Amino acid sequence: MTKVAIVGSGFIGRAWAISFARAGHDVRMWDQSPAAAGGAHDYVAGVLGDLAANDLLRGQAIDAVRGRIAVVAELEEALADAVHIQENTPESLDVKREVFSLIDALAGPQAVIASSTSALLPSKFTDHLQGRHRCLVVHPINPPYLIPAAEVVPAPWTSPETVERTRALLVAGHAPLVMKHELDGFIMNRLQGALLEEAFRLVADGYASVEDVDIGIRDGLALRWSFMGPFETIDLNAPGGVRDYVERYQTIYANIFPQTLRRVDWAGEVIETVEADRRKRLPWEELGERQVWRDRRLMALAAHKKKSDQEFGR
Repeated sequence: MTKVAIVGSGFIGRAWAISFARAGHDVRMWDQSPAAAGGAHDYVAGVLGDLAANDLLRGQAIDAVRGRIAVVAELEEALADAVHIQENTPESLDVKREVFSLIDALAGPQAVIASSTSALLPSKFTDHLQGRHRCLVVHPINPPYLIPAAEVVPAPWTSPETVERTRALLVAGHAPLVMKHELDGFIMNRLQGALLEEAFRLVADGYASVEDVDIGIRDGLALRWSFMGPFETIDLNAPGGVRDYVERYQTIYANIFPQTLRRVDWAGEVIETVEADRRKRLPWEELGERQVWRDRRLMALAAHKKKSDQEFGR
C-alpha cells in the first residue's frame, strides 16, 4: 500500500483520511493537538457507516477501510516512508511557511508535499525550501470523500514529475483538475466567486430575493451542472455545438458583462437581507442538523452518480 501522511486533522484533514483510505492507501494522521487527532478518528468511524450504507466504500468492509487509518503521536512517525503528505493547517501564510519548512526537513526525498489551502498560492509558502520542487497545492471541495474534484496547483518551480505523480495518485479516487500555472482563487473558487458576485448584486439591487437566487441554481442550472460542465452544457444547447451556441448567444452575455463590473460589499447592507432570509428559513440552532442533512444528500447524490456513470458507460 502507498503510505499517505495527513498533517492536521480538522474538518479537511479527517475527510482526506477517509478518502485516501478508501482508495487503498495506508494513512497516518498527526495533529499537534492529541485531542483533535483522537476526535478525528472517532469522526471517521462514524462516517464510514453512512458511506457503506450508500455503497460508497467500493465494496470494501468498514473495518478494512478503518484499519488503514491510524493516529500517531509524533510528526516524524506520520512522515516516515510517506509518498504523499497532505497538509491541512490554518489559512495563514506564516503558519504554512513554518509547517512546510518542518515537513521538508523531516520527510524523505520520495515524498510529495501538498497543501489543502483554498486561497494561498503555493509560491508564497514554498519559495524558501530546499525541496520546493516537490511542493504544490491539492485543494479539495469539502468533504473530498463525497466530492471527487480536487485542484492540483503547481508553484513556478514545482517539477512536472511532482505534478504527474500527484495526478496519478488522485485519479484512483478523485477527479483531479491540473492547473498549468498558479492563479489567485485557482479554478473552482474563481467560478464560484463569479456566481456569488452576481448573486449578491441581484439581491442588493432589489432584482431578486435570496430564495429566488437559490431556486435558480438548485432547481435550475445545478440540475445540468451535477453531471455536465459549462462547456459541455453549451455544446449540447445549440444544434451545431459549441461554436453555434457562441454565434447565437454571445451577444446576450456581451450586453450583461458591463453591468457586472461593479462589486457589492458582501459584508455591507446586503448581508442584513441575506442573513435575515436565511435565518427565517433555517434558524441558527438548526445549522448543525442541516449540515448533516447536506452530507447525507451528497452521499445519496454520489451513489446515484456512481450508478448512472456505470449504466451510461462514463
